[in-house]
Amino acid sequence: MVRLPYVTALTTLFSYGLLFAFGQLRDFFRRILDARKPSNLKGYAPICLGLEDFYTRRLYLRIQDCFGRPIASAPDAWFDVVERYSNDCNKTLHRTTTTTKCLNLGSYNYLGFAAADEYCTPRVIESLKKYSVSTCSVRVDGGNTKLHTELEELVARFVGKHAAIVFGMGYVTNSAIIPALVGKGGLIISDSLNHNSIVNGARGSGATVRVFQHNNPAHLEEVLREQIAGGQPRTHRPWKKIIVIVEGIYSMEGELCKLPEVISVCKKYKAYTYLDEAHSIGAIGKTGRGVCELLGVNPADVDIMMGTFTKSFGSCGGYIAASKEIIHHLKHTCPAHIYATSMSPPAVQQVISAIKVVLGEDGTNRGAKKLAQIRENSNFFRSELQKMGFEVLGDNDSPVMPIMLYNPAKIPAFSRECLRQNVAIVTVAFPATPLLLARARICISASHSREDLIKGLEVISKVGDLVGIKYFPVEQEKTTAVEKLKKIQ
Repeated sequence: MVRLPYVTALTTLFSYGLLFAFGQLRDFFRRILDARKPSNLKGYAPICLGLEDFYTRRLYLRIQDCFGRPIASAPDAWFDVVERYSNDCNKTLHRTTTTTKCLNLGSYNYLGFAAADEYCTPRVIESLKKYSVSTCSVRVDGGNTKLHTELEELVARFVGKHAAIVFGMGYVTNSAIIPALVGKGGLIISDSLNHNSIVNGARGSGATVRVFQHNNPAHLEEVLREQIAGGQPRTHRPWKKIIVIVEGIYSMEGELCKLPEVISVCKKYKAYTYLDEAHSIGAIGKTGRGVCELLGVNPADVDIMMGTFTKSFGSCGGYIAASKEIIHHLKHTCPAHIYATSMSPPAVQQVISAIKVVLGEDGTNRGAKKLAQIRENSNFFRSELQKMGFEVLGDNDSPVMPIMLYNPAKIPAFSRECLRQNVAIVTVAFPATPLLLARARICISASHSREDLIKGLEVISKVGDLVGIKYFPVEQEKTTAVEKLKKIQ
């Protein structure tokens, strides 16, 4: 959990207050200057109005060059970032024909499958020739190929469940599945830091939603006990069903879910467990089977397992793995399966091939090497950042490691300076995080070499000193890898 120092909290609040005050002042004068100009609305109410529009205009646009940077190559360990410029103070950005080769510390390419692969790529190309780019149909009509069936069987076998169903988009996997599982009269208890796709899925379900403190099984039990005792609102009837939703690795915190404790609580109160493994499947565990394998949890104890193919497997889409009864129900009720175009066949083939590499079914041990490499790279990079004095969130083995920035001025300063030194960093701010908890999110890949990581650490350390985000004292007794390299040179 983030423990925001008082001084940092005060300076951050002051910075946002200053930006808010100047933004309101500019809006006031803009209204005066535009008072005599004819309105373009022609009687319509403005679509964008209010604080969110204010935030976009007066805060986000100032630093939008730090977000949505276009790339011109595969998201491998190094990739080409397209340079952009603005002639109107960042209101509009224009792409150039110039690219810069940068160290990629932002993509979810955990196992390195997003770039060309000796096993995956030829098979994907062959599937493209055979099936084309799209099926141009939904699964229940003419969009169900044998590749889709093979992938569902392979996913079920990989995660240790009886059946699975796949979708063309990871976000939709949560937002469309949750309403198909629970509705009015049901209760959803969600971790306070669950992904937006879970939040929107829970809101759209019609079920009552309650939140428990992030990764706190004791508070989960308290909420469960209180809700079971009170029953449904107004009628106080027993809940039709209760689903507890957690993530394997929390995408903005890099923390592992306390899954054994959560399952123990759910079993005690007869609640179903829904596990989102978007960032953990394929990336952690001895054989890449995610947080269940890492923490010694039997997959049979998790009722619904969700995951995506966009991170570890270098493709797109997502899956739900559960009992045959649940999957059968979803195939007949979930709008994302019935009405959405099926997953692109080449994307399906990419996932099939990547999982087979991880399982060693390609005839090599490359999968095991990738898993060992991502674990080694992640733990090395995290420990070095901590030695340098950065406030790094998350747990060991997690390839996601946020570095806390806090102050709004440090967001663009850190991002732009890293880019100048050929290191591409993702910065994250409101509304993806709470207003005061802006951060840079590092994502490590198995494709990164030790030299790549040391290069990244050198740049981040220099920029961290320049921007002033080393909130903890440097561990003097521990020499960092960067310092060791300098001594050798």
